[in-house]
Amino acid sequence: MSTPDLSRLQAAIVDLDGTLVDTLPDFTVALNATLSELQLAPLSAERIAALVGKGSEHLVRSVLAAAQGRADQFDAAWRSYQRQYEAVNGRHARVYPGAREGLRKLRGRGLRMACVTNKPLAFAQALLAKTGLAGEFELVFGGDSFAKRKPHPMPLLMACSALGVEPSRTLVVGDSVNDAQAARAAGCPVVLVSYGYNHGQPVQKVDADAVLDSIADLRA
Repeated sequence: MSTPDLSRLQAAIVDLDGTLVDTLPDFTVALNATLSELQLAPLSAERIAALVGKGSEHLVRSVLAAAQGRADQFDAAWRSYQRQYEAVNGRHARVYPGAREGLRKLRGRGLRMACVTNKPLAFAQALLAKTGLAGEFELVFGGDSFAKRKPHPMPLLMACSALGVEPSRTLVVGDSVNDAQAARAAGCPVVLVSYGYNHGQPVQKVDADAVLDSIADLRA
């Protein structure tokens, strides 16, 4: 594995949850509040971490199933989760060490910057604002911005088009197989961080150009 040479790139597309910000504490509080409303037992943060990454609807369905809820409870769970997550979004989350420095290194190379996440756009924008990261990006796209979510390549290809850059010269930075598969399908180089969620699986086994302990480790 080798880190892509930033001097050859035009842009960077960066994931949010598990890559820039540790949002697991927010997810845990909001989801367990939802389960409590449905009179279901809470789940551990570790159990929830393995379910994060494919969008909020998938997360709520997966958590409901893990808590032995019924499929017909999804609508009530979804409404509750949206309310609960809006109330805690960014309250317990923290920016990962090296994330700010890494973004500034990318911007310092003159790269166009976009954040592409499977998180709903409104939640993503609010989280970026609360963590002081909003100003690092020209564009932000959420899981409800396009017809498909990562691991489908559509969000990355649409972001490249919006930035006016070539996918082959656009670095994708993420934390999971969803980011890597989307990047490979879009024709983008991709690096993953070692500390994210990745559905509870070792990220080192994912097909990526490099795995970094910090975004700040990107080679200038």
